[in-house]
Amino acid sequence: MKLTQLLSHVDHTLLSTTSTTQDYAKLCEEGLIHNVASVCIPPSRVKFCAQYLQGRVKVCTVVGFPNGYSNSYIKAIEATDAINNGASEIDMVIDIGRAKEHDYSAVLADIQQVRRATIGHTLKVIIETAVLTTQEKIDLCQVVSESGADYIKTSTGFAANGATFDDVVLLRKHVATEVKVKAAGGISTLDDALQFIQLGADRLGTSRIVKIIQGMDGTGY
Repeated sequence: MKLTQLLSHVDHTLLSTTSTTQDYAKLCEEGLIHNVASVCIPPSRVKFCAQYLQGRVKVCTVVGFPNGYSNSYIKAIEATDAINNGASEIDMVIDIGRAKEHDYSAVLADIQQVRRATIGHTLKVIIETAVLTTQEKIDLCQVVSESGADYIKTSTGFAANGATFDDVVLLRKHVATEVKVKAAGGISTLDDALQFIQLGADRLGTSRIVKIIQGMDGTGY
């Protein structure tokens, strides 16, 4: 796979609480140079990045992030506000506590409320695989498949661990065919990024891949 192909799967991410306007401008410029899938940024920076990018790269933002326990209507309001400010992709966190107690009807309703607010835009659902059992991951594949979301996503990047190869294989196996998989959290090498794609991830949430590629000759694999 060429580096240009790999970058087309990358959500170039900056979610640090201490990042500044200058940092987000740099992120956007890197996104433009490397033609990434999107820049993934906090809700408060959506308008700035959307105005900077002028539709040349998609803007992705996060909802209910990173803990997921906001009320559903708040998540929907966050999503609506982000879309009004120029976001075209929303990455929402499920109510992880509800998932841990296996109240999957509540998890489904939570996702569906955000889905109704994001019709016509890409919705990715973060399940935080690091804190789930294998069976809970499988169960949530079913929930996300029923919800109408576009992606199931492994991680926020704020838990103890991020994406693993085994999790991507598991999610791809059990989620509906039309639902794509996003791997995120701890993706730090080109070889790992390529492996995640080969195992079935369509998107990669990472802050590191563009940094690695900067200065390379771009000839790819």
